[in-house]
This record gives sequence, structure tokens and C-alpha cells, in this order.
Amino acid sequence: MKIFLESARLILRQFTLADVDNLLALDSDRTVMRFINGGIPSDREAIQKQLLKWLAYYEKYQNFGLWASTEKSSQDFIGWFHFYPAIENAFAVELNLATDDEIALGYRLCQSFWGKGYATEASQALVAKGFNEWDVQKVSAWALTANQASIRVMEKAGLHLEKEFAFTASQLPYISAEERQAVKYALSREDYIYSKS
Repeated sequence: MKIFLESARLILRQFTLADVDNLLALDSDRTVMRFINGGIPSDREAIQKQLLKWLAYYEKYQNFGLWASTEKSSQDFIGWFHFYPAIENAFAVELNLATDDEIALGYRLCQSFWGKGYATEASQALVAKGFNEWDVQKVSAWALTANQASIRVMEKAGLHLEKEFAFTASQLPYISAEERQAVKYALSREDYIYSKS
């Protein structure tokens, strides 16, 4: 297990092919997937294909990618976090949300671990690492407007509302036009440093 980052209660580690079942369980929860695709579970084949792409990030980038997260006290898989160049996200590129200097922050946690502050804890750790050690210039994140829990995590990680937008029907075909309304939050290096001074 190659550990990428530790926070007070969590370990972020590299994914392995053995994580397919963890991801299948996560993406089979309709409540977890509600704000991703309208609540449609992913199938094993799609998860395996996605996982191979994620594993490739470890070769492509030194400090950026997607990581499995486990709870230190139980060693249980709780979900994942990503911190990678925003231009790797096809939706963001299509909607002109991403620039070359932005790092996208994201997360997906098992429902049984919601409400414990884990998403905030790991997000704050990633943002701090990015600005303090990896020369990140800007961190951004986006969420459906209805996903208030995710937006609160962005705010607690120090990000601020940058723009409102909407995903397209082709991007999120199983979600209504009203539900496709979304927000982008961001934090610049300059603002991060100022907030810490």
C-alpha cells in the first residue's frame, strides 16, 4: 500500500486493482450517486475501466491523481479524493471551467461515513499540501447547486464561489435541467497565502 497523504484520522493511498469491489460498493449506493448521475449505480466493467485510467495518473503525475481513503481507526475504505489538473476533466473542459493552472479538488464518500467531517479534513490537507509544497497556483471544485453538503466542504476548505453554470443534458442525461444547475468554487495561491498571514 503506497500512502500518499495522512491527516489526523485518514490515510490517502494509491488505488490498486484490488479496489474494484470497494468502488463497486460505493457506486452502487443510489444515494451516493444521486448528485453524480441521478442515482444510477455503476457496473463492474465501467469501474474497472475507470480504475485503469486512475492508475495511469500515478505514472503521469508526481503529486496529482485520485486516492483511495481509509479510516485510520478501523482501516475501512471510506471513499476517494482527487486532486489533479482540471483539464483532465472532460466536462470541465467542455464547459470552459478549466485552465492550465487549475487543480481540481473532488471527493466521493461511502454514505456510512458522511457527517464525520472526513471530506473537509482530507480536502483541507490536500489544499494545504498543494499550496505549501507543490507550487499549485489555483484549486477549483464544482458541484450541483442542490448538493449543499459538497458545497459546504468546498467552503470549509477555503474555496469561494467563482461562477454559476449548468451541466448539459448530454453530460448529465438522467438529471433534469433544473437539477443540472451547478457552481464552481476556487481558491488562488495568493488568496490562500493572504488568509494564512
